[in-house]
Amino acid sequence: MNYPENLLYTKDHEWIRFDSDYAIIGITEFAQKELGDIVYLDITTLNETLEREKVFGTIEAVKTVSDLFIPITGTILEINPKVNESPELVNKDPYGEGWIIKVKIITEAEKKDLLSVNEYKKLIGA
Repeated sequence: MNYPENLLYTKDHEWIRFDSDYAIIGITEFAQKELGDIVYLDITTLNETLEREKVFGTIEAVKTVSDLFIPITGTILEINPKVNESPELVNKDPYGEGWIIKVKIITEAEKKDLLSVNEYKKLIGA
């Protein structure tokens, strides 16, 4: 499985890429494989400010529905329009075209609570 070194990770299997004052968030390759074929994303938190680890939406696969947790406190700026039209992109390219939300970062201090790629691999036994 692929785990890019330039990302940070959460225990809930989200990844986050920081880019100046915003961040891009998605789910890891491990998470999408565990879920199976993704058929729908329900994210109704656009323009809302959420505290770290709050639910920002749900992701539905053929057999299950799971909550999506925001890894840092921030305001949801954008929902990836491509995954609304083609949710299978999360399965095909979880770190690229399958990203889920863009967030305006409220506090940089929460970065220290995220996992490095090696810490994440240890968590999932990779």
